[in-house]
Amino acid sequence: MALRVFVVFWVHVDGTEWMDGWINRIDRSMRRHTTMRATTMRASTAAKTPTRPTTRRRGSTVGRRTRATTRALGGQRRDAGRDADADEERSVGRRAMRGVAGAALALAMLTGHAAHADSLPDEEESKVLCDAECARALETKDFVTTKSGLRYKEIKEGDGIEPPVGFQVVVDYVAMDEKGRVFDNSLAKGKPNDIRVVDCVGSGDFDSCTVIPGMDEGLLTMKSGGVRRLYIPGELAFPKGLASAPGRPKIAPFSPVIFDVNLIYIPGFD
Repeated sequence: MALRVFVVFWVHVDGTEWMDGWINRIDRSMRRHTTMRATTMRASTAAKTPTRPTTRRRGSTVGRRTRATTRALGGQRRDAGRDADADEERSVGRRAMRGVAGAALALAMLTGHAAHADSLPDEEESKVLCDAECARALETKDFVTTKSGLRYKEIKEGDGIEPPVGFQVVVDYVAMDEKGRVFDNSLAKGKPNDIRVVDCVGSGDFDSCTVIPGMDEGLLTMKSGGVRRLYIPGELAFPKGLASAPGRPKIAPFSPVIFDVNLIYIPGFD
C-alpha cells in the first residue's frame, strides 16, 4: 500500500484522464497479485487436507457422495469469500488512490492559482495630484525660477493666504524622482502632513529645515488651496540620497526630484 501511495504522489497530475490510466494499471496489477495469492492459498489448503482411505464399505455410497458434495460446497464458499475479500481490498485501494490523487490535483490547482494571483499587477491606480491630462497641460506653462535654482509650475492657484514663516501648514504631496517614479505619497497613506515652514533656504540654515529645503521654499510662496509642481535641484533635495525599498526607487545623493504639493490649509488662518 505504501508503494501505491508513493507512486500516486510521484506522478505529476496533469489531467483526470491520464490519472485514471495510471490507476487502472495499478488496479490490474493488484488483481493479478490477489488472484495469485488466492491460488496459492487453495493449493496450500489442499496439500494440508488428509486423504481419506479408499476402502469401500458396504452401503456407504450415499454417504461418500454427501461428503464429497459438502466438501465441494465448502470449497466454493471459501473461494467466494476470498474473491469477495479481494474485491473489497481492490475497491478500498482504488478509493484511496482516487482520494490521494484528487487531493494532489486540488493542491496543484490552488498553488497555480496563488502563483498566478501573486504575478498580477495591482489594479488600483495610484492617487496623484496631477494626472496625465494635467501633466500635458503643464507642458504649455512656463517655469518660474527662484534665486536658489528652485523651479515650479502652478497646477492650481490658491485663493487663501501665504503661510507666515514659523507656522504650521497642512499639505498633501506626491514625491517623484527625475524620471517620474513615485517614491513617497501622502495620498496613498491616507493622511496629510503637518509641516512647519521656516525659510531655511532664505536664512541659509539648512539644518533648521523640517522638510527638504526645496519643498520648504516652495511652500512659502503658495496660497492655501493651491497645488504646485516643484522641480527641486539636487542641492535642495537629498544630499545623502535615499536607499531603495519595496515600491520605492533609489534616490542618489544630490539627485533632482519633483514634488507635487497641495497646500490644504493653514491652521489658525483658514
